[in-house]
Amino acid sequence: MCDHANKRIEVEPRHRKCLFRYHYQIHPRFGFMHARIQTWFPFAIQICLNGREWLARSMDAAGLNYQRRDNCFNWLQQPERAQRLMNRQLQSDWPDLLNRIAHSPNPMHQTMFAGFPMQYYWSTYQSEWATDILFHNPAVLARLYPNLVHHGLTTFLSADVMRFLGRKVPASGHPNQNLQAEVVSDVKRRPEGVRIKHRVGDNSVKMYDKQGSVLWVETTINDVDQFKTFRAPENQPDATPSWQRMRKAVADLHRRAEVSQACNDRYLDALASVENTTALGELTARLCRPVTDKGRRVRAINPHAPRDAALLAAISRGEFTLNGLRNQDLRHLLFARPARTKLEQKRQAAASVRFAAQARKLRLLRAHRLIRKVPATHRYHVTHAGRIVVTALITARNANTGELTKMAA
Repeated sequence: MCDHANKRIEVEPRHRKCLFRYHYQIHPRFGFMHARIQTWFPFAIQICLNGREWLARSMDAAGLNYQRRDNCFNWLQQPERAQRLMNRQLQSDWPDLLNRIAHSPNPMHQTMFAGFPMQYYWSTYQSEWATDILFHNPAVLARLYPNLVHHGLTTFLSADVMRFLGRKVPASGHPNQNLQAEVVSDVKRRPEGVRIKHRVGDNSVKMYDKQGSVLWVETTINDVDQFKTFRAPENQPDATPSWQRMRKAVADLHRRAEVSQACNDRYLDALASVENTTALGELTARLCRPVTDKGRRVRAINPHAPRDAALLAAISRGEFTLNGLRNQDLRHLLFARPARTKLEQKRQAAASVRFAAQARKLRLLRAHRLIRKVPATHRYHVTHAGRIVVTALITARNANTGELTKMAA
């Protein structure tokens, strides 16, 4: 403030609103983008880049034809080459690229800091990584998408959503009671299409039907504390690399992309069994007949019997999609009360793989080709046919009579 009596200027702290300026431009390499700069010291800058704008410029330079609607590519002349161009973005020298962009909103940076030279430290505030599945026939997506949304909203539990987004869940399948993050799933109609979103804290995975022919699955990461990256410890570049906490710095941007793609893949794998044209009666008929496995008769499976229904529901859980299931996993799920003695634990371990007195449950599932053993391990994966059968049975069991009548009409 100005002290007129003493004819001098004094510095006085005062709370005021900080102003920001937005610079929008069509960059020759990145396409339409913007930068947001704080007008107060230290002049922090936030840059927003669109990977598809960047990809469009790259395809133009490579002479590849494409069709684009808003932020979607609904046709690509050479999808494989387009994907390779997209992958090159992760190999960029991010500090150099971002420093060049920073000169535009603040061209006086070098002059202002001539006495104390400094550069920006670039970190990733928010990242969005999407997987696009293009449909040649929009009618196929229009028929399939409502089933995907219904399945995602009614079937995926909080534990499933947590595993999609890389969160650890106990073997019991129930989230820890001290979990601070909120787990939410919802469906909304957006201008781009119907959107289903699953959120754990500040991270989320969502799905759109965009432009009528694009199935869009996108993982958004704001909080990286739950993820790891394989690198040397901080300030120890010569140390042996190990799994360390992921940083927000652009140095870990490639790992953030890997984690996001893994989230998309897990979500799509869990949805892969929804669409099947085989009649439900035909699927269940195969289970309701005895089969012969290695010369031994194996009984039929009754999807409506409480024990068999619980067994089918157990193997369909989302936590087993990636790493498979084990004997002890079934024991935790099929017995509400944990074993208190070693003898009781042995009995539960035996009972968890048996039905009645003779038939083993895992053998039962293997004989009906619902699961397959992973070689040299004690783990089992649900087969493609098994996931189709189990998903159909669970969906039918959860549907009400009104929904079934409407589908049959």
